[in-house]
Amino acid sequence: MSVKHSTHEAAGVAAALAVPGFSTAEVAAMDAALAAALQGPRGANPLVGAVVIAADGTRLATGYHCGAGTAHAEADAIDQAKAAGLGLSGTTMVVTLEPCNHCGRTGPCAQAIIEAGISDVVYAIDDPHDPAAGGAATLRAAGVRVRSGLGAQAALELNRRWFDAVAAQRPFVTLHIAQTLDSRIAASDGTSQWISSPESLADNHALRGRIDAILVGTQTVLVDNPRLTARGADGEPAGRQPLRVVMGFRGIPEGAAINGDDGKVLHLPTRDPREALDELFTAGVRHLMVEGGSRILSAFLAAGLVDELIVYLAPTLLGSGTPALEDLGITTLADAQQWEWDPASGGAVRLLGRDLRLHLRPVQTEPAPTEHVQTRPAPTDGSPTPPASAANTSSDSTPLRTVADPASGGN
Repeated sequence: MSVKHSTHEAAGVAAALAVPGFSTAEVAAMDAALAAALQGPRGANPLVGAVVIAADGTRLATGYHCGAGTAHAEADAIDQAKAAGLGLSGTTMVVTLEPCNHCGRTGPCAQAIIEAGISDVVYAIDDPHDPAAGGAATLRAAGVRVRSGLGAQAALELNRRWFDAVAAQRPFVTLHIAQTLDSRIAASDGTSQWISSPESLADNHALRGRIDAILVGTQTVLVDNPRLTARGADGEPAGRQPLRVVMGFRGIPEGAAINGDDGKVLHLPTRDPREALDELFTAGVRHLMVEGGSRILSAFLAAGLVDELIVYLAPTLLGSGTPALEDLGITTLADAQQWEWDPASGGAVRLLGRDLRLHLRPVQTEPAPTEHVQTRPAPTDGSPTPPASAANTSSDSTPLRTVADPASGGN
C-alpha cells in the first residue's frame, strides 16, 4: 500500500510506451497494480491490485486485497488516499479485475468508486463469477468512463488457478506438506511431532485461520489424532475456525480429537478427490487446505486438483519412514508434474525459524486461452517490446463469465 507517488518512479519501458486506448500513466499504473496484487494471499478470493492516478498521471494511492473479509483493493486504495487527505474527484482508478457489484463481507466496490468521485476506471478482465460481476455496468450507469482489457493476459495469469476453480465450481485447493530434507513426514515408528519449527507451525495456523476447511484422511485421524484447529501463539483457539473434514471410508472414532465440541466436522466417505470437492463446494467451502496423509496428498496431486502447494522443509534427515507422497502414476520424466515458484502470499521461498517455506503453483500445461484477448503485435520499428500490462489489450475482457454460487469469492 502506498500513497502519492510520481509516475516517474514507475519509469522505464512501461511508462515510455503508448498503448492504443490507454495513456502511458495508465500502463504504468496497471504494472503497479499487478505488482501490488501479489502481496495478497491466494485462496477463496482472487489477487487484486488497484492504483489511483490524478489527471496529470501522478500516482495517488495503491491498494490490494489482503484476503477474505478485508477491504477489497479498490476500497483499500480509496481509504489510503482519504487517509492522506487527497481528493479523488476526477481521478482514474486502474484495477486488475472488474470492480465487484455485490455485498459480501464488504460492500460493493463499484459503489465505493462512485461515491469517491472517481471519474474513470480502467480494469484488466471481467470478474468471472456472476454474483460479483456487473460492476462495469453499474459504473457506466453512474456516468463513470469505463475501459477494459489493459494487461488482460497478465491479469489472467495472475489468478489462473482461481479462475479454473471458479469455472469448475469447486473450492480453491491449497496442499500443505511438512517434511524432512529426504521427503519424510514421519519416522519409521510413526512419530511426526514436530518435524516443523515453531515458526512454521505458527505460519500454518495463520493459514488455518483464513481457510474455509481443512482435510485429512481417515488414516491420519487414526494414527495422529489431530485437532485440526487454528490456534494462536499462546496455543489458544483462534476466533475463526475451519471446517474439519475427514475423507475415507472408515468411520471417525467417537473420542477422536477432530470431533471437537463445536460440531464443525464433516466425514466424506469417498476416496475420490473430485467427489469430495463437489460436496464441499455444495457445503459452501471455497478454500480448502489438504494436510494429509501421503495417500490423500497424492490423490489430489494425481487428479490435478491442487492450485497452490506450500511445503515446510525442515533441515532434518531420517533415511526411512513415511514418504510425503505415494505413487502419482508417473512412469517417465516426460510426464512429471511441473511446478513454478509463486511470488504471491509472502513470496516463493521464506526462512521460518530453521525451516524453508516453499510456495509453488502448477505450471500451465496447455496454452492459456487467448480467444478473448487481442495480442498486440511486436513492434517493427525497433522500439521495445511492450511490458506485461501493455501486451494483450482489447476492448473485450477475458475470461468469459461463468455461473457460480452467491457464496463464491469475488475481488
